[in-house]
Amino acid sequence: MNWVILIIAGFFEVGFASCLGKAKETSGIEAAFWMGGFFICLSVSMYLLYRATQTLPIGTAYAVWTGVGAIGTVLVGILVFKEPADFWRIFFLTTLVGSIIGLKVVSSH
Repeated sequence: MNWVILIIAGFFEVGFASCLGKAKETSGIEAAFWMGGFFICLSVSMYLLYRATQTLPIGTAYAVWTGVGAIGTVLVGILVFKEPADFWRIFFLTTLVGSIIGLKVVSSH
């Protein structure tokens, strides 16, 4: 169950990074709403990461959390912010996915 919590925490990391990106593009009240979303997602993500580390090793949990967040944030960047999706970005995202799967496979939890 803590692996599921950890993956959800990674999704909220994508949320806070995406909100930060949108806040950067806006101003005034709209930017304030995006910053509100940022702080909510940040809080939920950190709490879920904390919960996952109650039974998972901190090194594994943190690596998976940042990996899920990195993969998701790059995908949001490509799909929402129109960032480039060249071969090397996709290649290294794939290796990151493989690394996360590898950590799950070798984890004793």
